[in-house]
Amino acid sequence: MAAALPEDLAAAIDCIQACQGRVIVSGIGKSGHIGRKIAATLASTGTPACFVHAAEASHGDLGMITSADVCLLISNSGETSELRDLVAYTRRFSIPLIAISSRNDSSLMKMADHRLLLPAAPEACSIGMAPTTSTTLALALGDALAVSLMSRRGFRPQDFSVFHPGGKLGAQMAKVEQLMHAGDAVPLVDAETDMRETLLVMTSKGFGIAGIVRSGKLVGVITDGDLRRNMDGLLDRRAIEIAKDSPVTVTPDVLAATALAKLNAHAIGALFVVDGDGAPVGVLHVHDCLRAGVV
Repeated sequence: MAAALPEDLAAAIDCIQACQGRVIVSGIGKSGHIGRKIAATLASTGTPACFVHAAEASHGDLGMITSADVCLLISNSGETSELRDLVAYTRRFSIPLIAISSRNDSSLMKMADHRLLLPAAPEACSIGMAPTTSTTLALALGDALAVSLMSRRGFRPQDFSVFHPGGKLGAQMAKVEQLMHAGDAVPLVDAETDMRETLLVMTSKGFGIAGIVRSGKLVGVITDGDLRRNMDGLLDRRAIEIAKDSPVTVTPDVLAATALAKLNAHAIGALFVVDGDGAPVGVLHVHDCLRAGVV
């Protein structure tokens, strides 16, 4: 199929992209199961879509379809009787109709505005009748529509996270600002603060880290390791004298997975979150990422 894409594929994508409503997907039997998956994939990737059961459509569910929608009907033979009322409805109200079928001369394909013809290929079962190859091809074609529309619309990871807030996908799409500690929880001291007070801040906040601030900007960081490396005369020195002057930071809009990669790459347990001006606005600990399921 990749080597011989349906001639109307680009036109079908244009039609869906221009749609002001939803993509209404329908089919019966195995085609219906494939249709549900296609509708779900479209909806989760930025193209509003829903599945309408073809038999139920004839008993009132046609009311779910508006003139702003596009219909995508799936039938391997193109002669599925349960689709007839749906087809007639699209023709009556000038609703764009996209058909997926293996027969170009079928009734469904003849009525469609855009015809997505599946390539001739035998079913994989031993008797050559059970929907196997044909359903796989239809599913792949539906995925091709979805990813093409994603590309056309410039769909981003952060857009994906809006539709997948739960489970592992949601965790992987979480942003730093959703997991970071902010406000009084952030361990910050002025650059001229003595190390006695700095130690108290590090201990009370519990992150094993302190951010050094000068003129409102993060200019350094002190870790537990820095304390051990500077034991001689530690309490007689200022925070800026102990701090590393190149702290590892991220901004709030970065994906938590990216921040976790930074933590791992630098072998550190926590890092500061800064705004566009370099001012510290939060702190993120590796445990925050792990608790949220970010891996």
